[in-house]
Amino acid sequence: MDILRSLRAVSEASGTGVIDWSKAGEAAKAGTDPGTLDLTPADRRGYAADVRDARTRLREVAGVDFDVPDAIEVQNRHHWIDANLATFRSVMGPIEATTNARMPDLSRIANTGSMAFTLGFLARNVLGQYDPLLLADDPNADHGLYFVHPNVVGVAADLDVAYPRFRRWIAFHEVTHAAEFGAAPWLSGYLESRVERGVDELTAGGLDRAAFGELQTAMTAVEGYAELLMDRAFDDEYADLRRKLDDRRGGGGPVQRIARRLLGLGLKRQQYERGAAFFERVADERGLEAASAVWDRPENLPTSREIADPAAWIVRVDP
Repeated sequence: MDILRSLRAVSEASGTGVIDWSKAGEAAKAGTDPGTLDLTPADRRGYAADVRDARTRLREVAGVDFDVPDAIEVQNRHHWIDANLATFRSVMGPIEATTNARMPDLSRIANTGSMAFTLGFLARNVLGQYDPLLLADDPNADHGLYFVHPNVVGVAADLDVAYPRFRRWIAFHEVTHAAEFGAAPWLSGYLESRVERGVDELTAGGLDRAAFGELQTAMTAVEGYAELLMDRAFDDEYADLRRKLDDRRGGGGPVQRIARRLLGLGLKRQQYERGAAFFERVADERGLEAASAVWDRPENLPTSREIADPAAWIVRVDP
């Protein structure tokens, strides 16, 4: 990690765009320790077995036929930055194309620095990621499944839990997302359309509250169902893992808490909690198969009001 090199990269931001993406990536990696990726044969076998077993268990428990992506990568933090830089750039592209800053050079430096901070912070905190490749240039590209090995090992140690067990828990969580998108082929397009609508309206100087509301509600369903499915499918005790992970999501030092708030990670925690409560209620009353009906078609997604009132969703959808 070289903070001075990171700052120098930001100060050298150039070009005509709002963000110098090359320098943002360079600065993010310079300011982030990549972490070790010295995988033992047991590590490699462990990741492969965890993903394979998670897929089998989730198929059995949820009754959902799906597969995991071919691109399953065990990464260090720099690999994660490289893998996600294009995604950030795709989302920001329309906004960049219509932004006219009064002081473009200074604005570019500030924006490049902000993006470098965001990428670096996330790279140090993400454990695993199922990437549905929203807004990808190639719509036929295979989805991705990533594990940031230094973070998995480090957080297991911080939480005082056995690394192989914690790694397996993370694998189950990420494979549940693969199960969701596999069960709902329409889901990627649904999320993309809301992102595109929201971004288009922002570039026009407005705010499409409906698009962002639908996106937030859909992601609450995605995260909540994943929590439910993981808890039902995981083949070990998990109460201590759940408690410690929940504490971690809300903990950290002052800088971490501020960063999480600025990056909207508190909202993500609320999505976990609200979505999990909704699906737990549905599954307790009607069974897991009924809860899985949310992925049958877009109209079955709960509304924001129904997430707070699962009984209303049950009456409307009658799964």
